[in-house]
Amino acid sequence: MSSPQVLHISSRDNALFKDLKRLAHGNTDYRKQQRVWAEGDHLLRAALGRGVRPAIGLFSASYWPVAPAAYAQAAPRNMVLSDPLFDELSTLESPTRLGFVFDLPQQSAIQADAATVILDRVQDAGNVGAILRSASAFGFRQVIALKGTAALWSTKVLRAGMGAHWGLQLVEGASLEQLDVLTVPLLVTSSHRGSYLHQALLKEELPMPCAWALGHEGQGVCAELEARASGHVRIAQPGGEESLNVASAAAICLHASATAHLV
Repeated sequence: MSSPQVLHISSRDNALFKDLKRLAHGNTDYRKQQRVWAEGDHLLRAALGRGVRPAIGLFSASYWPVAPAAYAQAAPRNMVLSDPLFDELSTLESPTRLGFVFDLPQQSAIQADAATVILDRVQDAGNVGAILRSASAFGFRQVIALKGTAALWSTKVLRAGMGAHWGLQLVEGASLEQLDVLTVPLLVTSSHRGSYLHQALLKEELPMPCAWALGHEGQGVCAELEARASGHVRIAQPGGEESLNVASAAAICLHASATAHLV
């Protein structure tokens, strides 16, 4: 393997640095640049574990001399930034001193029969990232984000997803009409209608594969999507809270479907 190219950058006027800063701090700049900023070794290891390699490695000048060889050789090209510049680039309160740029995966067509999570205008980046992590953990390999959902590859969502992105097929900006290709049952959570999840689980009524639709934090699933559902499910809340956080509800529902047919 040839040694990676190394470029040292010490000026904030550098054009490459300006692009990277927009990439790191902008929610949707990844769409324009067709690349993704991922900070820290955890995201790198998650990507490498799934056979995905970064295009560029970025290191602070103080960290570069002691960077593990596996990190320094992960990408074909490295950039070493002065510590003040890396601090500007970082989106973390305590910069990790290393980050990586990945090519944005090409968006694939919707798979009709895949276990799927549908996000309907879920807007909080932390919620979206947590749902992606649950989807990956419970075998839902396809996530379809309808228009109005937080940008799936934004820095905040990527960080909250903890590397789950690279194990998922992600479809962004989808319309309701595009869901028509799905052949799996569509389930919608509701606070007031449908079977209780635990009862459906006991009766072995939870289908798998299926598609779970999760809606806006305040408004829930839109009426048009709810009308397409083949089933409505409620989550029992003996403690009496009015509703659950959407990411918590997602984890409960996805786990129930994934384990319903396990021996």
